[in-house]
Amino acid sequence: MNMTQHRTREKAWERPFLAEPQHVAALRRAVGLRLTRWDLPALVDAAELCVTELVTNVITHVGVSTPTWIAVSMNGTHVRVEVSDPGVGTLPTPLRATSTQEHGRGLHLVSAIADRWGVTPTDHGKTTWCELATGLAEPRADAAGPRLTRAEALLTLYGASLRQAVALSRLERVAEEEAAIGLIADVLHWIQARGGDPDAALDCAQTRFEAQLGVVG
Repeated sequence: MNMTQHRTREKAWERPFLAEPQHVAALRRAVGLRLTRWDLPALVDAAELCVTELVTNVITHVGVSTPTWIAVSMNGTHVRVEVSDPGVGTLPTPLRATSTQEHGRGLHLVSAIADRWGVTPTDHGKTTWCELATGLAEPRADAAGPRLTRAEALLTLYGASLRQAVALSRLERVAEEEAAIGLIADVLHWIQARGGDPDAALDCAQTRFEAQLGVVG
């Protein structure tokens, strides 16, 4: 176990919250929904349990109502859950399984569930993280960055009913595509109304899309 492992990644989902017991259930559901949308339902139970223990650790050892952040991202073929808080001082460590004390028992459970975990000191406190293996043969580009999250947020506001991809029927896939196409068309109308060139904007967007996929440039 590496207690101070540093990695560079784009967080796919993150949220600030106050570390209070009544918020734990909502955080669990939010993380479970995110993994379901990434077609990783087998990890939901383990990830939700890790969320419970990491957040409870902040409540117990840093304080109730502590301003805290939770983030979920893909790190290669692992799902990474991070909980950041402003607590300083001794970094948390798990107890041995034979200990009868309560302190550190939650992290012992995280250690048993996750493939790896650690604590990273930050400029504003610390981040306690854990990673769960997905079983994927290679990294998933669709869940690796914020672009999918932004698109989902826009489509949800646009009225699309998004579900996990593997559960979609052919008609549901067509409906989602139609919603996305409608959003793109409205953006092109907006560009034209502002005096821009929709065709040039569409060409530029296509070029940028291909470049980001590594097709060109």
